[in-house]
Amino acid sequence: MTLHLDLLRHGETELGGGLRGSLDDALTAKGWEQMRAAVAEQGPWDRLISSPLQRCALFAHELGARLNLPVSLEKDLQELHFGAWEGQSAAALMEADAEGLGLFWADPYRFTPPEGERVSDFSDRVLGAVSRLYRAYAGERVLLISHGGVMRLLLAQARGLPREQLLNVEVGHGGLFRLQVVADGVLKEGI
Repeated sequence: MTLHLDLLRHGETELGGGLRGSLDDALTAKGWEQMRAAVAEQGPWDRLISSPLQRCALFAHELGARLNLPVSLEKDLQELHFGAWEGQSAAALMEADAEGLGLFWADPYRFTPPEGERVSDFSDRVLGAVSRLYRAYAGERVLLISHGGVMRLLLAQARGLPREQLLNVEVGHGGLFRLQVVADGVLKEGI
């Protein structure tokens, strides 16, 4: 059986760009509109699964109420924790830790931001959550509302990209992508 997994990235947040990670920023009015526009005339879904951070969860609850769908929060679908880099822009990090930022961009699996979560641990966490979703909801179509890093990881996996290309996957605010989980742990992009 196949789990049809639509991925929706949260919209623009109040505190703006940079590495938001575990920070629990609220959406801007534009961020709400980005997400509403992304799901307009999409679906139908059987259920909504969301990161518990408010930039995802508040929209999930609004959409679930509007569509009369169950909403579940999944902590393992939260963004990568960037440690000491949380809240920092790339420009600020270029001044404070250009070498570390360069190493992270070259291969995020080999360099961990100071006090941050290892990308390999992040990958295990996210892929473990997707495996649980597959076992619980195979045969359904699920909208997963999450973060750029989570979506990059899943899309890179589905596309068979080398791990060094993880950060090259483009996922804009309010971006909507379709995946299929065709077996426990096997991802494919598309309808």
